Amino acid sequence: MLTALLFGLGTAVPLVVGAAVGLRWKLPPRVLAALMAFGAGTLIAAASSELFEPAFDEGGVLLAGGSLLVGALIYVVANHLLDNRLGPKALGWALLLGVVLDGVPENLALGVSIDSGAGGLVLLVAIAVGNVPEAVSGAARMREQYRMHRVRVFGLWAVTGMVLVAVTVGGTVVGSQISSSGIAATQAFAGGATIAVLANTLIPEAYREGGWWIGMPTALGFLVAFMLGG
Repeated sequence: MLTALLFGLGTAVPLVVGAAVGLRWKLPPRVLAALMAFGAGTLIAAASSELFEPAFDEGGVLLAGGSLLVGALIYVVANHLLDNRLGPKALGWALLLGVVLDGVPENLALGVSIDSGAGGLVLLVAIAVGNVPEAVSGAARMREQYRMHRVRVFGLWAVTGMVLVAVTVGGTVVGSQISSSGIAATQAFAGGATIAVLANTLIPEAYREGGWWIGMPTALGFLVAFMLGG
């Protein structure tokens, strides 16, 4: 239980710190872009090796593939609805939505992996690193575009972080009661949501802010996560 709590805090604290940074300071666009790209690279590695690969090995193409597509579909539809309603101002909410839709199943999968003895170090690092730029950018955009009070914005991200901690701990509690196919579906769903967040929000925003060189920190993030999993 203590390990699960520490792992949960390991994903939530970067989220809260990122939100605080985004509300307090305005980071140079290229620095924020590099953070986004690095986080995207780590999430690419985690989505493939820590989420979808074990789901595919356990559940096969129908279960894993179907869950992957459902996870992606839910995010892209929700993100599309936000875009239609809010237009360009939707980015901050889209990043928060991404943290929720991919973070909940990711942290559940993280908790289950701890209970099963699999460790989940790569997934932990990927979630933590990916949460920082999403929170920095998302909190800043919500503050700037909606003139929301800093306390309210910070509260939204802090509550999201607490939910992620609770989900991680809950994953260890119910891990032994979830069937292997259920675990596989959860992992694949998280992988699909993660891929959709990367394709629709994180990588495009990193490229827009950073420019042509942004592929390098993305590759570096992937390499770091891959080495951790090796």
